[in-house]
Amino acid sequence: MNLNKVFLIGRVATDPEMRSTSGGQPVCNFRLATNRVWTNRDSGQKQEKTEYHSIVLWRRLAEIASQFLTKGSLVLIEGRVETRSWEDASGNRRFRTEIIGERLQLGPKAAGKVVPPEEKESAETKPSEEEIPIIEEEGSEEIDIKDIPF
Repeated sequence: MNLNKVFLIGRVATDPEMRSTSGGQPVCNFRLATNRVWTNRDSGQKQEKTEYHSIVLWRRLAEIASQFLTKGSLVLIEGRVETRSWEDASGNRRFRTEIIGERLQLGPKAAGKVVPPEEKESAETKPSEEEIPIIEEEGSEEIDIKDIPF
């Protein structure tokens, strides 16, 4: 049995880029930053490392991402890892590993983000076509493994 499944929760590092394929399918690309925080056993110092992931979303997910995500937004992406290869103009073989998103969950709206009144009114009067799940963020502190009861 094989499994290729990725769950990432992080901040959007670049504004999503929306485009369409020659066949008219919407596709959206952006970078996602995730961080890992740990304490160095020898020095006791807190360490942090950030990883950047290339995210690719298709069809309706691409449209939702381009409409609601901006740089700095918190988002959960569920998908799979895919590596593609091509030959560049100089004849060199190039590789790129991406996360192909299959599900998307938006984080809380950014505080202080100004929404123009005309957009706010149209959103309030327009019936919602679909429910878009939102991640509730209580704080930005990392969970210490010692605090997990099992």
